[in-house]
Amino acid sequence: MELAFTSAPERLAARPAHREVLGRLHAERKLFAAGPWADDQGALLVFAVGRAELEGILEEDPYYRRTAGVEVRSIREWTPIVGA
Repeated sequence: MELAFTSAPERLAARPAHREVLGRLHAERKLFAAGPWADDQGALLVFAVGRAELEGILEEDPYYRRTAGVEVRSIREWTPIVGA
């Protein structure tokens, strides 16, 4: 999933709770990796869940429901052939 950020202060306010969610998802092995682009204009998140479960994650994460400063740019399914 690729995100785009704006300079909205609400995004920064929601970020600590968002990162807690990411940590939990990673511990549960539902999130492979996540992090911002070097220019902090967006981020890439690689989930290890199906589309329906991802939709539920997005509904619950405070980053997406409390701020207009985060835009989900794309959600693409990936079929790895190495490192799966």
